[in-house]
This record gives sequence, C-alpha cells and structure tokens, in this order.
Amino acid sequence: MGFDDKIKNAAEDLGGKVKEGVGKVTHNERLEAEGEADQAKAQVKKAGEDVKDAFK
Repeated sequence: MGFDDKIKNAAEDLGGKVKEGVGKVTHNERLEAEGEADQAKAQVKKAGEDVKDAFK
C-alpha cells in the first residue's frame, strides 16, 4: 500500500466518522448512514491493500 493510498483511506475513514457524528447530533439518519458507509468503504480498501502488501 502506497503512502498516498494510506492517506486517502485515512481521510475517507475520518470523513465518515465526522459525517456519522454530525448525523447523530442532528438526528439525521441519512447522514449517519452515509458516514458509516464511508467508513466501511475505507476499511474494505485498506483490507484489500493489506492483502496486496502481504504478497509482495
């Protein structure tokens, strides 16, 4: 996993956490769900990159 990819995944995960938090505070279920989805997407990308790194 390249450094750029790590930064992008971390930013996507952080953005998801922020969205989820704002959604909870404002009682906006759609925004909260979007945040959870963004976090899940970032985690899947990270797992895929970790698998690729394991085979290098």
